[in-house]
Amino acid sequence: MTAAKIIIVLVVIFAGAFKVDVDNWTPFAPNGFKAILTGATVVFFAYVGFDAVANSAEESKKPQSDLPIGILGSLLICAGLYVGVCLVITGMVPYKLLGEDAPLAEAFKSKGMKYVSILISVGAVAGLTTTLLVGLYVQSRLYLGLGRDGLLPSIFAKVHPKRHTPVHSQVWVGFVAGILGGLFNVHTLSHILSVGSLTGYSVVAACVVTLRRKDKRSQVSSRWISAWCESVIYLIIVAGCSFAAGVLYRYSASFIFLILVAVIAIFACAALCLRHAYADPPGFSCPGVPIVPAVCIFFNIFLFAQLHYEAWIRFVILNVVAVGIYALYGQYHANPSSDETIVYH
Repeated sequence: MTAAKIIIVLVVIFAGAFKVDVDNWTPFAPNGFKAILTGATVVFFAYVGFDAVANSAEESKKPQSDLPIGILGSLLICAGLYVGVCLVITGMVPYKLLGEDAPLAEAFKSKGMKYVSILISVGAVAGLTTTLLVGLYVQSRLYLGLGRDGLLPSIFAKVHPKRHTPVHSQVWVGFVAGILGGLFNVHTLSHILSVGSLTGYSVVAACVVTLRRKDKRSQVSSRWISAWCESVIYLIIVAGCSFAAGVLYRYSASFIFLILVAVIAIFACAALCLRHAYADPPGFSCPGVPIVPAVCIFFNIFLFAQLHYEAWIRFVILNVVAVGIYALYGQYHANPSSDETIVYH
């Protein structure tokens, strides 16, 4: 199914390339850089599939080599396909004439290539099918991990004795997905997914910084604040500055304020580098800690600030629900593993 989908996308790119009018690309960014950022924030969910590779590490035969190839390869392939499709569709038809419901199909119909529009419809069905399967697969594994850690009821950690799959987690994922799909439209769901993805990746980046710190076991008694808390404070400063910069840029504030918050974030990153030492584990791991994770947090939160305030409200609601689950259940049943049994990446 995935191979069929990729083949269809390639056919669309090569077939549409012969109908491209380069004059349609002038001006290349008619609404400016701010519109590009807003669009990137809304469609950020289009790149979230690569984390499915990381979540399937337990079922990989050679995770040390399979995961790097899967993560980097999927990102590069998807980025190339997205760029190709965008260039073709905007080159075939002026962007103002593109429809909102099925722009690809309508673009090819306008050029007399109805057979390609039919092929696009087939590819859309294949894409929906693979997306559903991947979502069911990945999300159920996340609930499985949370159940094993005691953050969710133990029923989510149960695996079928014969199929060796988390059946209860899969049923729950399907139930929740059906409810969300029935109550909300695509626009609302895309904003929710983008908010969750940007926040989740920022939290992961922050965890990389805190877990890779070498001096986490040797707390100096003379300090009035622990090294761990110090790292968290610096990361919060970076996140706060990035959100402030995003809001200031969105509402066209003076660049003096943008430079000010950027300088504060840079000083926080410098403090993370100079005041702590970080481990460099062998194999496939995040390079340039803590600079790369801090930059990741900055740009993720900056994009988060470009979303509509309704997305912020949904973000707050989702976090209240998550914190409530942890406060009422997770903190009393959590079963953290010892540091000696974990290899941090």
